[in-house]
Amino acid sequence: MNRIDFAPYRRSMVGFDRLFDMLENQHRVNAGDKYPPFNIERRGEDAYRITLAVAGFKPEDIDITAQANLLIVKGRKPDEGADGDFLHMGIAQRGFDRRFELADYVRVDAADLADGLLVIDLVREVPEAMKPKKIAIGGNQLKVIESEPNKDADSAAA
Repeated sequence: MNRIDFAPYRRSMVGFDRLFDMLENQHRVNAGDKYPPFNIERRGEDAYRITLAVAGFKPEDIDITAQANLLIVKGRKPDEGADGDFLHMGIAQRGFDRRFELADYVRVDAADLADGLLVIDLVREVPEAMKPKKIAIGGNQLKVIESEPNKDADSAAA
């Protein structure tokens, strides 16, 4: 078993307990769980897409729940009586429960099911108050310097 020791980092990094706990416990949560197969892709600086291969599932068979920092995708197949005797059953008919940890400020933007693929689009929307700001040095009061318009673009247009 490969296990990383985060103790040296825990001593010098304050407030990252949740992150270290997630990393240490991740192997237990999804151990051996490879169904359904999925892709995670970055679509832009603040846009992501999760694609799950859910062949045979209908939209009413799938439940998507977004909580604080957690996305849960569940698939449940209704019990349908088979008309014939299967000689080979290679298409998975079981339900699934897939969980994705989301970073702060990441929310589900859209979900679509087509051609056996469930596509979930995610976006990160950082509140204005949390975005970096340039701070002036000097004086007794804290002064925030707002970003100035691009001077190079103005002079090039003239």
